[in-house]
Amino acid sequence: MGDRLIMRAKELERKVLMEEVKRGRIKLKEVASHLGLSYRQVKRIWKEYKLKGNEGLPHKLRGKASTRAFTEGYRASVIKRYTERYLDFGPTLAHEKLTEEDECKLSVETLRKWLLEEGLWHRSRKRKEHRQRRARKEGFGELLQIDGSIHDWFGGGKKDCLLNIVDDATGTTLSQMDGGETTSVLLKTL
Repeated sequence: MGDRLIMRAKELERKVLMEEVKRGRIKLKEVASHLGLSYRQVKRIWKEYKLKGNEGLPHKLRGKASTRAFTEGYRASVIKRYTERYLDFGPTLAHEKLTEEDECKLSVETLRKWLLEEGLWHRSRKRKEHRQRRARKEGFGELLQIDGSIHDWFGGGKKDCLLNIVDDATGTTLSQMDGGETTSVLLKTL
């Protein structure tokens, strides 16, 4: 691993605990309960730590390719088929064609990732056209907006319509006005 060892937070925590075990301050059972691991697993970690020191703490497969990964040859053949036949297709349609006609077995996301890495496809998000809000009218009373709400307002089973009128220029509610208070108009049973 060279002269530098990069450790994750979990591994650093294990190092601190293993040092405490080495000094005799805590037992392996306490480490197991602290880490949420079985006693047997902690014994294995302790054994590796005693043999290799800090290098025994990181996972042995770190930095190695997955055993389930596609080979570079397979990847190159899929990319070659894509460029020969489906260059103008997006990843989803290309995946369908590669699966049906060329019998390639890979997921859409894998194909999308490969195409992005090769620079053969770029994400193009369709953005909605920005709509500008309508400017308010200049003068009071030029435009009145009326909104109604049909509901059983009084609980008697009859539905009534509550109307509200708003002036567009000022945003003032113009419904029925009684002594300075603004109230909405209630139309009787529909």
